[in-house]
Amino acid sequence: MSFKILKNNCCGLDVHKTWIFACIGITDSHSRTEYKQARFSSFSKGLQELCDWLAKYRCTDVCMESSGKYWIPVFNILEKNNLWVTLSHPKYTKPLKGNKTDRKDAKWICDLYMCGMVKPSFIPPASIRHLRDLVRYRFKLTCMITGEKNRAQNCLTVSNLKLDDVFSDVFGKSSRSITEQILAHPGETFDVTPFVHGHCKTPIEEIQAAVDGAISPEQAVKLRQCLDHIDELEKHIETVEQEILRLSDPYESALNLIRTVPGFHKNPMTAIQVLSEIGADMSVFPTAKHLVSWAGCCPRNDQSNKKIKSTRISRAGSYFKPILVQVANALIKSKKHPEFTNRYRRIKARRGHKKAIIAICRMILTAIWHILSDLNPYTPDGFLESRPVNESKTLTTSQALILLKQRGYIIKDEPVTAS
Repeated sequence: MSFKILKNNCCGLDVHKTWIFACIGITDSHSRTEYKQARFSSFSKGLQELCDWLAKYRCTDVCMESSGKYWIPVFNILEKNNLWVTLSHPKYTKPLKGNKTDRKDAKWICDLYMCGMVKPSFIPPASIRHLRDLVRYRFKLTCMITGEKNRAQNCLTVSNLKLDDVFSDVFGKSSRSITEQILAHPGETFDVTPFVHGHCKTPIEEIQAAVDGAISPEQAVKLRQCLDHIDELEKHIETVEQEILRLSDPYESALNLIRTVPGFHKNPMTAIQVLSEIGADMSVFPTAKHLVSWAGCCPRNDQSNKKIKSTRISRAGSYFKPILVQVANALIKSKKHPEFTNRYRRIKARRGHKKAIIAICRMILTAIWHILSDLNPYTPDGFLESRPVNESKTLTTSQALILLKQRGYIIKDEPVTAS
């Protein structure tokens, strides 16, 4: 079986931690391909030797698979040497079993890329990649704070200190002051009145009863370390956020457009999280559907013999989808944006909550793609299109009430006013 050769001079790289195996395929005018193979070190000196070796054969098209984090330094150096690098997911370059070596893997990648059978991955510019790295690190720090707060809450629970029953935020101002007093004087009874903030709505008697517990020395040590770690992580997040804001300054115009979308205007970091994942240039996504598919917010294609096997969404966008889901859950509770609430109720009645939320995420992504492509702020006109009523379709009163209940509406009787 032969395939049409689209690239007459290209290279395939099999990247490992220590070594990089390269294979250049050079095709002449008679469709005869000659291969040049070599092995290079993954150190900076070896990567520069790889660039010189590619320049020797006038090869400017390189393809490699994304193996862990090992591809990043290779990509950075090849990009600095003005080489066109295509990154592909390993599932698209997986070789046949039973005849597999590192050199054959490089040759297989070269053959696939030569025939145009490699699906490239989206790689944003270097400035967006640096911003993305810090934004994801901030997300990790936030997860670490959540874990430490859970451990601190466990210390209070096993010590029978019911602060979570009387305070909405166990780590708020009043609750934290009481916790510090308990750690400073373990086992002593004290009056909580001086430590409770004036705006606290819980009665003092209930708070006093909630702290009627005894914390052991071991739990006190653990709780002290958890609280100190939380304070330290919050300082790290503050420092990282300052650097994130500095890196996002050149994209202020794009951020202002994203903040016009409902749900992105309150917290400035939400728009930066979106920008760090998709970038500001929407030309890399031909349509809004390509962006939705890249983010993993559309059903997968799994069909055989006219039978659809699965419509689950993919695992793509592991850092991106949680932001969209969080914004979507807030929008469906708002009365200011009927374009989202109406669609959510319509889909939820047929498909359930989870599929309806993903549909709202798709609406948000579609809006972001259009405003960044057209450079116009968000407007709900495209979603609130007029739908003429079908006069031939009539419903009885009971049928109309059932339909409204299925759509999520709550029907109440109007109070009878005395004349």
